[in-house]
Amino acid sequence: MTSNHHNDEVFRQKRIVKNPIKFKIQLNEEQKLAKAKILDNTLTILAGKAGSGKTLLACNVALDGLLRRHYSKIIITRPTVSKEEIGFLPGDLREKMDPWIQPIYQNMYALYDKVKVEKLIEDGKIEIVPLAFMRGRTFLDSCIIVDEAQNVTHEQMEMISTRIGLRSKMIVCGDDHQVDLKSRADSGFRFLYAASRKVKKMSGVTLMQNHRDPIVDDLIEIYEEAEERGILSTSGSSGKSRKK
Repeated sequence: MTSNHHNDEVFRQKRIVKNPIKFKIQLNEEQKLAKAKILDNTLTILAGKAGSGKTLLACNVALDGLLRRHYSKIIITRPTVSKEEIGFLPGDLREKMDPWIQPIYQNMYALYDKVKVEKLIEDGKIEIVPLAFMRGRTFLDSCIIVDEAQNVTHEQMEMISTRIGLRSKMIVCGDDHQVDLKSRADSGFRFLYAASRKVKKMSGVTLMQNHRDPIVDDLIEIYEEAEERGILSTSGSSGKSRKK
């Protein structure tokens, strides 16, 4: 008897577009290695400091898979405001979420033709789903990007990570140095990264290279040193030093 896994793989292979997708920005060697790990797993926890190219890489994987027809849809989510607060914001769902999703859009525009990306959004091939609206949903045949995941609580992270349906892939992007929650211990990102060692088809990947101006590395180092010495007290630190 043929297994469901085998049937899913045959279904996926029939739809794959073989020709390479030409992106405007090429991945460096570190990103290529990370992409290979993402493609080899169902759930990837993608860590890295500001400017390491986490969101760009996630957008590359998602767009590449969508355009090759590996997936039928890209799902984008990130922590924002509550369901009730979203309801009071003006405009439709995309307009409500636009301020928070702009970094992802900008990365997609940098990678691929802006008009074509907008068409994918209009056609529902790229869907914005606020964190508050994810409960109860199962995402089939999709590539799911969770951005700014360091600000997702343990309860929210459990809810998000269990939305993965058949023929889907999830990329959870975050930076443990930018936790905005009341306590760093409240973040579910570090826990899930550590758990990746224990779960099959799940991987934790860290990007180290800075893709912004070199001054960014120097500034991050200065702020980390100041916090470790107790000179600064930042949100999410709980009085504890940051760890690389």
